[in-house]
This record gives sequence, structure tokens and C-alpha cells, in this order.
Amino acid sequence: MAMERASVREGAKENVVWNEERARFETVDGKAFLQYHLDRRRSSMAVEVMDIVHTYVPRSMRGKGIAADLCNAAFNHAKENSLEIVPTCTYISDTFLPRNPKWSSIVFGNNPNPTTSLFQNLPIPK
Repeated sequence: MAMERASVREGAKENVVWNEERARFETVDGKAFLQYHLDRRRSSMAVEVMDIVHTYVPRSMRGKGIAADLCNAAFNHAKENSLEIVPTCTYISDTFLPRNPKWSSIVFGNNPNPTTSLFQNLPIPK
């Protein structure tokens, strides 16, 4: 199984690994994880996106910043690999991004480059 240490925030309490085969970032024990899908359908617009669909932390591990560590690892990975994020997971959209606005520049549709705009090729209603 291919797993690499993921880049997390400094002082993180839990180690996070990238499990490429399972398309997720997870704690070393695999109990907490962030699941994603790479969306190649949007590649015709010169951008590949990481659609983060689920973040899970067991009740016994909550309140320790683990979800944020998983998110930081995923966002760092996306930035390092020129991916944009689709925040399908409500933890990402409702909690993580409001607390970490520095990451909004890599959220799909927030990029000021017009070639990556989701609505670029849609007709303008008259």
C-alpha cells in the first residue's frame, strides 16, 4: 500500500499520511480520515480538482484538531500539485474554510484566472 507522510501544520498532534490507493488522508492508525475524488472531467478547462467528499474523526478522537490536520494535509497536497479544491464535505465548507481563509485561493471557482472559472463557457442569459 502506497502511503506517504503528508505535510500538516507545525505542531500537529497527530501524524497524517496520504493513502493514494484509497484516495484519502488519514491518521497513522487509519481511524480518522479525509476522503476525496480527483475530478478529471473538468480537465478540459485546464484545471484538475480534488473534490473533498467526507471528513471523519471518531468520537474518541474529537476536539484535538485532527480534522483540521487532515484538511491542512489535503490542502497542502492540492497546492503542491496544482489542484483546486471542491469543498463538498460540509466540515470543509462550513467550518474549516471560514476558520482558515488563507486556503480560499485554491477553492475551485475562487481562482482569479478566468480560464478556470466554472461558469466561463455558459451562455449569458438575455
